[in-house]
Order: sequence, then C-alpha cells, then structure tokens
Amino acid sequence: MTENQGWRKSSRSPSNTNCVELRVSITGTAVRDSKNTDGPTLAFSPNAFGSFLATVKRG
Repeated sequence: MTENQGWRKSSRSPSNTNCVELRVSITGTAVRDSKNTDGPTLAFSPNAFGSFLATVKRG
C-alpha cells in the first residue's frame, strides 16, 4: 500500500477544503491534516478512537 492509499475525508467536506483525513485499519485509526499529508499523524487504537469520537460529539 502506498502512503496515500486508504485515506478519506468527510463527504460533507468540499474537495478543495482543508480538513482532517482518516485511515482505518484493523489495528486502529490514523488521523492527519489534509493540507500537510507528509506531516505527522495521530494514531489511535480502536478503543481510543471510539473514546475520542464520543468526546468530540459531546463538544
């Protein structure tokens, strides 16, 4: 798999808008900034990502 395969962003995000992108695998989820795809990523275990999403949804 090449470095840019498997990354996706929200379908609600216009194609020219900078946003976060996700890559999901069986070992966890990686998150990166779409305007700096060679930059650092955040790596979450499946449980940690679920907790992260729940916290974001609560605001």
